[in-house]
Amino acid sequence: MKTTIDIADALLRQAKREAVRRQTTLRALVEEGLRKELGAAPESEPYVLPDLSWGGGGLVAGLEWGDWPAMRAIIYEGRGE
Repeated sequence: MKTTIDIADALLRQAKREAVRRQTTLRALVEEGLRKELGAAPESEPYVLPDLSWGGGGLVAGLEWGDWPAMRAIIYEGRGE
């Protein structure tokens, strides 16, 4: 894939000289550096969603998702209307 990046002039000149010294291309040198850097980067721990449930006993048997009148009746049960 082609991309464009801004590199400081002095760093680019140094990288080009190093590529010539190693008898490789600037592209190969940059890819090698990225592979080393990304391989050395510590992997972050996956996010674990905290359990914030408060003990409601889970799903209500027989309740269908989207049955809003039934859900509302359960939510407000015993509150007096």
